[in-house]
Amino acid sequence: MRLPRLQNLVHERRVQLLALAAGFPGVLASTIILYVGDYPAKVQWTVGLFVIGGWLAFATAARDRVASPLRTLANLLEAMREGDYSIRARGAQYEDALGEVMQQVNAMGATLRAQRLGALEATTLLRKVMEEIDVAIFAFDHESNLKLTNRAGERLIGQPIERVRNLPASEIGLDEFLVGEESRTLQKTFGGATGRWGVRRSEFREGGLPHQLLVVTDLTRPLREEELQAWQRLVRVLGHELNNSLTPIKSIANSLATMLKRTPRADDWEEDMTRGLKIIGTRSEGLSRFLGAYARLARLPRPRFDPVEVRAWIERVAALESRVPVLLERGEPLWLSGDSDQLDQLLINLIRNAADASLVTNGRVTLGWTRSGQQLRVYVVDEGVGLANTANLFVPFFTTKPGGSGIGLVLSRQIAEAHGGSLTLQNRATESGCEAILTLPL
Repeated sequence: MRLPRLQNLVHERRVQLLALAAGFPGVLASTIILYVGDYPAKVQWTVGLFVIGGWLAFATAARDRVASPLRTLANLLEAMREGDYSIRARGAQYEDALGEVMQQVNAMGATLRAQRLGALEATTLLRKVMEEIDVAIFAFDHESNLKLTNRAGERLIGQPIERVRNLPASEIGLDEFLVGEESRTLQKTFGGATGRWGVRRSEFREGGLPHQLLVVTDLTRPLREEELQAWQRLVRVLGHELNNSLTPIKSIANSLATMLKRTPRADDWEEDMTRGLKIIGTRSEGLSRFLGAYARLARLPRPRFDPVEVRAWIERVAALESRVPVLLERGEPLWLSGDSDQLDQLLINLIRNAADASLVTNGRVTLGWTRSGQQLRVYVVDEGVGLANTANLFVPFFTTKPGGSGIGLVLSRQIAEAHGGSLTLQNRATESGCEAILTLPL
């Protein structure tokens, strides 16, 4: 019968066999000496049994000495694998290698316990936040089955999570949200009510598998509130302008009607009539200009994008201003994509405002451009007295200039934003005057 190979035995048996092999030469030599020497049989058997018994006992003790700490480590690691980080190894000291291993395992258990508590607290906070926010959140697995939602999501689909968990998105009416663009706005009916919904979708991985996170926001109420505020602002502005024109027209018309009813009429009634009709005509023309400016602001078309050379564009518009000197600070040659006509109108408005401000102080206008990353930065600087009220600069029909329409800056900002840029106005920091900053993507 062949003995099993050493590497095929369990660890404890290998340790025991190695301990037996280490003591075997000494035991064999002692046995030979006992039975070759001139010793009584009783001594031979007694000493032989003692030597062999001690040999086997020490080999077994060596096996247990090695196996017992390993079993302890195995129990500790199994407890950690099961999520129990409260068990610690006793008698772990730094005097030997095994003690250091025990100390490190205990330290790892304490670290894992602290991390688990932190993760549990973070998860609890996340769940609490998800429950409290008024936005529907859904999590779907790689097969588009619902795994998680919050209270807002339950209200949206009209069912608790216990009933819809693991159901496919098609059965709860969310399948169309999981395809198409990741961020979009669409109209859909939930619970018999139709509204507009903002949808944002992103991906995350759990267990090595892709999952989808869906955020659905009800835009109906915010849109209605914004629409109501827009109507209120429009009615307030229109009412103010109409009253400013209709009140004097009504008053003068009543005065003229009263004057015509008088008998006899005054000697200068024709002169009064002419003057009154002239005032009515002037106010009517002003009202017509106001309504035309509003229509122009509301009918701004979408830009048609074509290549535009920055230097030629700015030089062409700067040449149109002749009332004040225009100092042109040229930058590097650049190109952008935009609507040439709308960009001309935008820059004309900015230069005209700067020239109007500089006329008061006999100053000049400084115009130039620089590059900031992938952005074009155009600046228009005047030497006027500066801005007294910056809060209403971009309010439609607000103006501080006599005869101004109050739509130039509003129209300019709309053109800038339609091109993906921005427009800001601010007073100069160290000198008097104002600086307009236009940024456009290159």
